[in-house]
Amino acid sequence: MKVLVANRGEIAVRVMRACREVGYPTVAVYSEPDRAALHVLYADEAMPIGPAPSRESYLRIDRILDAAKKTGADAIHPGYGFLAENANFARACRDAGIIFIGPSPESIEAMGSKTESRQRMQAAGVPVVPGLTEAVKSFDEIEAFARDAGFPIMIKASAGGGGKGMRLVEHADDLRQSFDRVTSEAQSFFGDAAVYAEKFIASPRHIEVQVLGDQHGNIVHVGERECTLQRRHQKVVEESPSPVVDQELRERLGAMAVKAAAAVNYHSAGTIECLMGPDKQFYFLEMNTRLQVEHPVTEMVWGVDLVKAQLRVARGEKLGIAQSDLAPNGHAIECRVYAEDPARKFAPSPGLIRHLELPQGPGVRNDNGVYAGYTVPVYYDPMLSKLICHAGTRGEAIDRMLRALQEYRVDGIRTTIPFFTFLMQHPDFRAANFDTGFIDRVLPQLDLEHRPADDATRDAALVAAAIIAFEDAQNVRLPEETVSRWRQAARIEAIRGRD
Repeated sequence: MKVLVANRGEIAVRVMRACREVGYPTVAVYSEPDRAALHVLYADEAMPIGPAPSRESYLRIDRILDAAKKTGADAIHPGYGFLAENANFARACRDAGIIFIGPSPESIEAMGSKTESRQRMQAAGVPVVPGLTEAVKSFDEIEAFARDAGFPIMIKASAGGGGKGMRLVEHADDLRQSFDRVTSEAQSFFGDAAVYAEKFIASPRHIEVQVLGDQHGNIVHVGERECTLQRRHQKVVEESPSPVVDQELRERLGAMAVKAAAAVNYHSAGTIECLMGPDKQFYFLEMNTRLQVEHPVTEMVWGVDLVKAQLRVARGEKLGIAQSDLAPNGHAIECRVYAEDPARKFAPSPGLIRHLELPQGPGVRNDNGVYAGYTVPVYYDPMLSKLICHAGTRGEAIDRMLRALQEYRVDGIRTTIPFFTFLMQHPDFRAANFDTGFIDRVLPQLDLEHRPADDATRDAALVAAAIIAFEDAQNVRLPEETVSRWRQAARIEAIRGRD
């Protein structure tokens, strides 16, 4: 099997590594600014698919299928994001005689609509958050639901995902504006203005369950993940197992997830996402019909390579594992490292990575998509890599993550590493005392405005200052042609440091 990976960045590299281990050649596709990206350098072959905008490259089904045809790839792995949950893409692959390494287009369609999936889950006996089961046709329907259910409520895009197209409404005065905004975002992000509403669960935790199914009707769950720590409805830290889930609750969550997957004849890797209240009652939220960003924490704890499992299922093989074979071992935590500046409200920080030093040591895993000398582009999601740490207990995993973050060096751009370093030391995080609003509450405690410059810039500035001071003392200036490139670079860094 020759696998084209229809994605970029760290997930493309992750999939290619699994393919290389089982002996499958790989094909990368890339947009113009990604010509020198790590996934392009790592693959056995690479094909250009268009200019920078995703809609002209990574979202072009025709160009991706053409690249597969030209390179002789007989399978496509979509990664996550882009076309990963696009039923039309999965169907186009099938029609072209190409194996889609993921679920069937019918399963993607069934779970792709939030309202349809809620209807299916209710029919299957899966608990769902109280709310509407069909997209509304007017604001009046949202208003009527809010009046009956009571505030707060969530308005969500029916085709939404990734933390986009949703608003928490706590007061009637904000209802109309929130409805208009979510409708607009739904059209903009997903090409579908349909929205619905559901009751807001106060102080919830976000728990998700990993499922695996094959094409022979076998489905297992591979434990749960704690994904409560979010910013703007986007996960930033994940761990497995959840610190608040015991074995009895894990079995109930797993049984629910398997029932939900079976209701849509699911095969491949997928995730059932739930909200869980302080009373430990959980409710189906949605299903992600793809590999998750946070899949490594499950792999580290449960000993299952989810990408290799996807490859086996796509070939038509049986899973080869039973539920009784699966048990958690230790604890794992993942931090998503973004090219963002926490001191400036997490503004994007694209640019040249001058130096990169990845942490190492026992229990440390780097799912990395960049390298020193690479320029982070402005066009795509700013995630650089995922840092995953595994240890015997949650406390040990946190300590290991803190050590790894302190070793992590990225010079030239700002990253979210200082934020995670702060978070790993926060007493409420260490005590697992948090809900989905935790990060918004603690961010004001994070003061990075007066942080020192990174080590490389600071050292260069100090050296340059010493040279200038020496020359001033001697009242001598070296001729320009005799100034070394090293000294010129140091002076440039000093000037940048003063700016």
